[in-house]
Amino acid sequence: MTSTDHSRTDHSRTDHSRTDHNRTDRAGRDHSDHDSAGTGIDRDSGVEGIRDRVATQLARARQRSVALIDAVDDHDLVRQHSKLMSPLVWDLAHIGNQEELWLVRDVGGREPVRQDIDELYDAFKHARSARPELPLLGPAEARRYVGEVRDKVFDVLETSPLEGGRLLDGGFAFGMIVQHEQQHDETMLATHQLRVGPPVLDASPPPRGGPVGPAEVLVPGGPFTMGTSTEAWALDNERPAHQASTDPYFIDTTPVTNGAYAAFVDDGGYRDPRWWSDAGWAHVRKASLVAPRFWVREGDQWLRTAFGVTAPLEADQPVVHVCFYEAEAYAKWAGKRLPTEVEWEKAARFDPASGRSRRYPWGDEEPTGAHANLDQRHLSPAPVGAYPAGASPLGVHQLIGDVWEWTSSDFRGYGGFEVFPYAEYSQVFFGPDYKVLRGGSFGTDRSAVRSTFRNWDYPIRRQIFAGFRCARDASPEELA
Repeated sequence: MTSTDHSRTDHSRTDHSRTDHNRTDRAGRDHSDHDSAGTGIDRDSGVEGIRDRVATQLARARQRSVALIDAVDDHDLVRQHSKLMSPLVWDLAHIGNQEELWLVRDVGGREPVRQDIDELYDAFKHARSARPELPLLGPAEARRYVGEVRDKVFDVLETSPLEGGRLLDGGFAFGMIVQHEQQHDETMLATHQLRVGPPVLDASPPPRGGPVGPAEVLVPGGPFTMGTSTEAWALDNERPAHQASTDPYFIDTTPVTNGAYAAFVDDGGYRDPRWWSDAGWAHVRKASLVAPRFWVREGDQWLRTAFGVTAPLEADQPVVHVCFYEAEAYAKWAGKRLPTEVEWEKAARFDPASGRSRRYPWGDEEPTGAHANLDQRHLSPAPVGAYPAGASPLGVHQLIGDVWEWTSSDFRGYGGFEVFPYAEYSQVFFGPDYKVLRGGSFGTDRSAVRSTFRNWDYPIRRQIFAGFRCARDASPEELA
């Protein structure tokens, strides 16, 4: 099944680029006090510990980029697999260009490597649909370019003080580039999903599911700490930490599964305007939607195509490739609603025993393979209940990894928001056009997700690895 989602300029979390190439005070030296708690950076290990972490994360990101690029031939690298996506070779050179701008030129103060290509790889100047017509670097040239840039970046890393300004403290600029590359790797993975042809990617299947307890849990009302002021590599839209409050509410223990969503489809959900908002119903009719993207009906069963492999739908896996409007309609059909962004973060972070907000649902330690389905270890969401060690104190499962989860909230800055280091990362997207997603997917790297991390996209988007869970208000009788 082919999506009719419309192409747009790259205003999404996974494709942001810096456009201000002539800023003064290049290293951002304002001597702000930045706490690096909660980044995997051990302050006791000092600058050398930060340097080692940065080097490891840069290498991990590049290993993944290379694997995604090397999986296909040059023809597949330069062609456009969907007007929603860039050619893979554009993503590769864009990764190198952003690394050059921020780390080689700004942090390192070095001479440009390829200043002549800056405009070609500026995501704000060229919509994805137009990029194949640009005089892009070819596959071999792009590989040489990103390799040359990376060599210079490691030289910069060896000599950078990693302190003395907001871009430097805690290795922020390097961490921003690590996250940028991993975000583009997820974008490239989505391009692989849209690619037509025999499978070229391989990964082990996710672990089996398990018991998860009740279908929903009650989250107590009251305040909690939302956002962060201490995560050294957190981006500006995650800041600052602030007190938020909710009424008591119920939230689903797991994301909505394929099996549950198929019941909505089979009940005529896509033919019944009762479940859809006016905007959602207009989109259903305009785009001729009948089921999640990549689903196809064969006889009495649903099949799903993932990375070139078509197989029967796995009923206990979270549904993926649904847009906001589909998530919203299912929730109404089920007698529920989507959680707000505040409700999602409270369910993911709040520990009622201590009253504090954790970095992750399971605690403050970095994600491992036991906690969550991240890092492209698998090529699908895992069955519900597959990661009991990753559950929150309230018993909510799989809030991190598997599928990005749509919330009902528009993307806006928190009170006290400050642009850093450039407005085009977040601020230009604030407003009602974009809906917030949370939690990451199986294609998200651990360096590019945390319980405060905020993703956003247009409500019609389905090529992203997005699903959802439902919430509902708690009645006075239930609270009694």
